[in-house]
Amino acid sequence: MTQTTDRAGPGATASPDTQLAIAVHGLHVRYGDFEAVRGIDLDVRRGEIFALLGTNGAGKTTTLEVLEGFGTRSGGTVAVLGLDPATERAALQVRMGVQLQEGGFVEELTVGETLALWQRLVDRPDRPERLLERFDLRARRDVSVGKLSGGEKRRLDLALAVWGSPELVILDEPTTGLDPESRRRTWDAIQELQEAGRTVVLTTHYLEEAEALADRVAIMHEGRVAVTGTLAEIVAAQPARFSATLPAEIADLPELRGTTQRDGERVQVRTDDLQGDLTTFLSWAAARGVRLPDLRAAPASLADIYHAVRTDQMEVTRP
Repeated sequence: MTQTTDRAGPGATASPDTQLAIAVHGLHVRYGDFEAVRGIDLDVRRGEIFALLGTNGAGKTTTLEVLEGFGTRSGGTVAVLGLDPATERAALQVRMGVQLQEGGFVEELTVGETLALWQRLVDRPDRPERLLERFDLRARRDVSVGKLSGGEKRRLDLALAVWGSPELVILDEPTTGLDPESRRRTWDAIQELQEAGRTVVLTTHYLEEAEALADRVAIMHEGRVAVTGTLAEIVAAQPARFSATLPAEIADLPELRGTTQRDGERVQVRTDDLQGDLTTFLSWAAARGVRLPDLRAAPASLADIYHAVRTDQMEVTRP
């Protein structure tokens, strides 16, 4: 397919900012008449774990391909570790590790041979033994890659991505197909990279993974960034909620700042003032001698934000 090019295309980089590992401004990617990425801005700070989330077809994988130097942008400026991945990919590769959704292994090689080959190909020093131990692959050293399980291949792929502890690591769905123990070990490895001062950008469909690991999150939808910030920042922008079951004979409800919905005996409230509305509701119940054994209250969650984006209940940032 033919790509079109806007005025600011490959070769146009953002001004370097020593506090940023990645600076993306006005990124567009077009394939003929289809615009996969529609003018997004992203800043990733050095030393942070940044989660790029998105609905299916949101453009996050396309965005990563541009950052990695594998994809061509149609417009905008991109700086990764101060370099333009479109024109300085060779210099960037030395400083960046990448785990793709699907690894390109030579399946006839054993795990040990794969790591030995990587040791010869990558300029960053490391030891195969360390990676075999770190990713629980020691017992699979002499097994050909083609005979590994899907989860074992993901662990090997991650081992190659973090070889030599590069300045920046980009991980595309790093824990897909892993069992809970392997997922936990992968989380530990990602956090160890951050503790060593490295920057990590990851995509994931596991929202609990983003909540556990990420310092900041961006959610993409239909080629645009819908929301970005720390988890606390983006959750604070959405209503909290509480619910309870009331006796059917109680018809009146207290005046609350939030939105109240009643379905039979069940009452649900969405509010921007959880403490105030919940205090009012509890005082109202106490005055009437109403017990609330199944009362539940919670702030908004990342899942709520994601659902709001996916169902177009949240306004998407426009370029």
